Amino acid sequence: MKWLKIKNRIFISAMSILSIAIFGTSCSKDNSTLPPVNGYNASNDVASSSLLAHWTFDGTNNETISGTAPSTSNGASFGTGIKGQGLSLNNGYILYPTIAALSSANALGSFTVSAWINTDNRDTLASSVFALTKTTSAQTDWNDGPINMYVETVKNHLTYDDTLVLHGAFATYPGGIRAGGDNINDYGVRGVDFQTVLGTKKWVHYVLRYDGAGSNIDIYANGTRVSNNNFRFRGAGTPAVGLGALVMPVPTQVLIGGWPSATTGFTNSAAQTWQGLFVGSIDEVRVYNKSLSDLEIGSLYQLELAGR
Repeated sequence: MKWLKIKNRIFISAMSILSIAIFGTSCSKDNSTLPPVNGYNASNDVASSSLLAHWTFDGTNNETISGTAPSTSNGASFGTGIKGQGLSLNNGYILYPTIAALSSANALGSFTVSAWINTDNRDTLASSVFALTKTTSAQTDWNDGPINMYVETVKNHLTYDDTLVLHGAFATYPGGIRAGGDNINDYGVRGVDFQTVLGTKKWVHYVLRYDGAGSNIDIYANGTRVSNNNFRFRGAGTPAVGLGALVMPVPTQVLIGGWPSATTGFTNSAAQTWQGLFVGSIDEVRVYNKSLSDLEIGSLYQLELAGR
């Protein structure tokens, strides 16, 4: 083996130099050198032109595309996320002022909201993950919409201790009159009508998707559709006519970890006894003005799980 003598009289083998070079290179790899996932190198590549809002929670609570800072932050800190840092909430929430990209009547005719959650068992309380709401003064009920994602960890008929019941709901306002729809990974025949989601105290990728063209609402967990097949289509009337593209009330605000009620500053919306503030972590919240395909949702899950 060859040895090299350097000025400070330390002798280093050529093989060691090669090892150092390889190690340094491997540590500095960027995503472009890694195998793509369904053609994507990084999570930010998935439906990038349709991404309207993104919260990374990497040392900041600001929405990263617009730079919008929260108007209220309660019980919030930073911890380990699924990708870098994440938002840690201890019976907490974060409220944002109006974000322009999410605050026009046709901003989200179809939409997808993606988030990672890690929550403990909350007993009889349900916890809100993400809500796009009317303003704090205009909201008169927690489900005024237009978007609400929330989770339960205990229901009377559950037989699994580690079960998350994921809810997704939306409200549309054609002509200024509210119409709404929801779905849930519960009710009916387990494994046929809906899929069980096991995931307390661990990271779960939670996605709500609404297709305005087909009036279908779906919930995904870890890249798999888990919501109820019997409640995908949302319509009104007899025979039912699809609710169609979402028409939003404006202006709107974003609330993460809390319910739009008097508890979080929505003075005209009564707090409900079954609603609790979030305990656990939330990370990588994304809002798209598109109904992402199954392939795009699966790719987002795999890439963010890999820290990409």
